Amino acid sequence: MILSKAEIDQTLRHGPWPPEVVLDPSNRVSGDTTAISLGEVLFSDLMLSRDRTISCASCHDPEQNFTDGLPRAEGRKTLDRNTQALWNLAVQRWYGWSGDSDSLWAQNLTPLLNPDELGHDENSLRAALVASVHRPAYEALFGEMDAEPAVETTVNVSKVLAAYIETLRSGKTSFDQFRDALASGDMKKAAQYPLSAQRGLQIFVGRGNCAFCHSGPAFTNGEFHHAAVPFFLERGGVDPGRAEGIDRLMESPFTLAGEFSDDGSKAGAWAVRNVRFQHGNFGAFRVPTLRRAARTAPYMHDGSLRDLASVIQHYNQIDMERLHSDGEAILRPLGLSDQDAEDLEDFLRTLSDD
Repeated sequence: MILSKAEIDQTLRHGPWPPEVVLDPSNRVSGDTTAISLGEVLFSDLMLSRDRTISCASCHDPEQNFTDGLPRAEGRKTLDRNTQALWNLAVQRWYGWSGDSDSLWAQNLTPLLNPDELGHDENSLRAALVASVHRPAYEALFGEMDAEPAVETTVNVSKVLAAYIETLRSGKTSFDQFRDALASGDMKKAAQYPLSAQRGLQIFVGRGNCAFCHSGPAFTNGEFHHAAVPFFLERGGVDPGRAEGIDRLMESPFTLAGEFSDDGSKAGAWAVRNVRFQHGNFGAFRVPTLRRAARTAPYMHDGSLRDLASVIQHYNQIDMERLHSDGEAILRPLGLSDQDAEDLEDFLRTLSDD
């Protein structure tokens, strides 16, 4: 064991894992086994694209850890951002790279209704569902469709998908077993964790300051930060990141404060009601979880870094000129040796379960 008491204390903050399952009060079919089963079927059904050529699983491929392995997503056209994996979304507060949704079911509406992704509008999605073999299962959950407004059908489909996606939870990793051994004082078991990973963990919680953003059991603070990644787009213009996300959030009727939330108390609405635009939001993107990150390359919002080693080198030699003028004071070149970089990568790989 090479960790100090302070480093052990910091390590313990990254657990326990997995977290307790908490149902989404804004989604009345959260945790419903019928909804989960229907959502899983719809997830891979071409019916969810207007031209019946792609499905949710086309980009979020279960065989590729619910991503696609591409730098940027391929919908009905090449999109501007990398496809994020779907693991552990139930524990988030904001969704999408720019946080333009405050619930998982609301986030599902984005690909469903985006002309460049699945491409439906509310009426075409309703018509497709009415004519499908899924109508009986849908009506078992939500009642007769005949008099149901198209927007309600669309939201219900997104909630069924959310009921399935929120079940995608990664399991315990070798890091978690190490962390739990430390928590119980089982130093013999803790000693089984590789020394290289321990050295990498020391960098992660120490001079690397990685844990500032990648904090807690999910290894993300769920907020938005600048990472000195260019936000210029290939076709011209820029990706505004969180700045655009806040605009969309403020314009959306599909928030936890709105009428489509099933939570009568609107308990989660405080976040969207209190979010405010700041100049520093421009070019900031949501911090992704590091759980299973070793299996979901490439990385960053634009998919520009091909592997973990490239990510480490990005932060090791970070270009301070690329940071926003209101950018992150915590980011500095890390000055890692080759061995340090290898140790940090070894640690990150222990965050992926078998």
